[in-house]
Amino acid sequence: MRKRHRSIRVLSTVMAAGTLLSLTTPVAQGEQTGAGLNRFYSQRITWAACDQPVPPGVPADFWKQQWSGMDCGTVMVPMDYRGPGGRTLEIIVTRVRAKDPAKRQGALLTNPGGPGITGLFFPKGFARLSAAAESFDVIGFGPRGTRFNKDELRCEVPDQAPDRPTRPTDAQLAVIAEQARQQEEMCQRAGGELRKHVTTANTARDMDVIRAAMGERKINYYGASYGTYLGAVYGSLFPSKLNRSVLDSSMHPDWSYYEASKSQAIAIKASVDAWLAWVAQRDNAYHLGRTATEVHTALEKLRAELERTPVPWNGGPPDIPAVDGDVLDLIVGMDAPGRPNWDVLARLLIQFQEALQTGALSPDTAAALKIMVPAEPKTAIGVWEAVTCERDWPADVNEYYRQMRIFREKYPYGEGAMSAAPTPCTFRSFTPTERPVDLQRRGYPPGLVLQAEFDPATKYEGGPAMARKLRDHLITAVDDGSHGLYIGNACVTKRVDDYLLRGVLPSKQSTCAGAPRPDVPADAQPSRADQRGGSLAEQLKALADRHPKLPIG
Repeated sequence: MRKRHRSIRVLSTVMAAGTLLSLTTPVAQGEQTGAGLNRFYSQRITWAACDQPVPPGVPADFWKQQWSGMDCGTVMVPMDYRGPGGRTLEIIVTRVRAKDPAKRQGALLTNPGGPGITGLFFPKGFARLSAAAESFDVIGFGPRGTRFNKDELRCEVPDQAPDRPTRPTDAQLAVIAEQARQQEEMCQRAGGELRKHVTTANTARDMDVIRAAMGERKINYYGASYGTYLGAVYGSLFPSKLNRSVLDSSMHPDWSYYEASKSQAIAIKASVDAWLAWVAQRDNAYHLGRTATEVHTALEKLRAELERTPVPWNGGPPDIPAVDGDVLDLIVGMDAPGRPNWDVLARLLIQFQEALQTGALSPDTAAALKIMVPAEPKTAIGVWEAVTCERDWPADVNEYYRQMRIFREKYPYGEGAMSAAPTPCTFRSFTPTERPVDLQRRGYPPGLVLQAEFDPATKYEGGPAMARKLRDHLITAVDDGSHGLYIGNACVTKRVDDYLLRGVLPSKQSTCAGAPRPDVPADAQPSRADQRGGSLAEQLKALADRHPKLPIG
């Protein structure tokens, strides 16, 4: 459940004094179909090879390759399920057919998270990596409002990107709040009536129309990050239509978005602390300090120097022209959770120290950063600002300021204080059409919840809580900081495949070992030849090859 914003892009909300609806505030349950919906449920998808228009500035060959190997179709859905006779929306659906038609077990609908990420391309990568693709048609879709749908929800974009400092000064707090207020005005002007209908519950209803339009009596489901909540909502609204379900890196069903946002920064700090201790045990390799406190002091000294004298990043993303203190916080927050990255992160700090002396990033550093920091956010401005406004938000900005002051001091890495900042939803200009769905499992089989112990985006507690709420089976990856476990963890992947393909569930609670830490000896261990070798960029590419991951949000 990742934020639209670049830094760690983990879905966040913030609260102030007042009442905040939790994820479980009830809406009417039961099969959510009724009068006026027959024309939507009676349609059938006409599948054909994907032939989508090439966006401006995108090479045609690249665009064609993105869609190759998939079938495309569309369904029509009502913008407002309470008034289905009004405006309709077109939703694009993609399919990778089961590799072995003789073993086909049905359709596996997928959602990679967000909110605001298109799921259109996800089936292609999923089918390439997953054994389940032998027996299931893997289905993706563009949730209402997302890119490539005809009815795309986009906010107006300000001339200057909003400030997102990880450690804002007191003077910046009011500026951040005002930028959020202005962004809300721009989103409402652009989104109009559609905006309040771009909700989790309506997306779940769209999923059921997709199910019917495929001619499937039931669907199976894989959802990651925010997609876990979407899947739980679908099962709560349409229990007789859901068969097997896998919720990978789950949101906490009982936390407000504010609690979820704070938990992200806290989870990141726990991994940073573990990394500091690991580096301190290897001072012969890194020379950053012999205790965790000394390494932390070196890290903070480096940040202060980069803040005073940013190092230009020629060829970097347009919104990151230089490596400064905020960028360092971002990188530490992104890389510390992933245990296999710990050596790369330590070496990168050393290279930043050298860059301060030379005034320029080395080619190796620049190449590594290009791999580590995406060129642009996965989510467009619009859907994120609609879905996260489906709940009530408090309005007292002073409470936000108080929280931001705490987080800039105690939890500064990744998003830092922005984990507690106002967003457009603080100043929401529309009234939600309904209250959030009461999550429950009544009428569909038990499924799987997957959770890493140090997940930085959906903190570990969310997995056990979702498993308890739905009475599902929980798999925990121990000492693992991954966000998304299926495919990336062989032990977890085998258990998921056994469940999807054969219906075999593991014990109610089971564990798998997490991704291994780097093979760099501690100072007290016998020395041996450095087995890392190569540049940082080469090391990052090798890690990606050894630990493949699905592109979740």
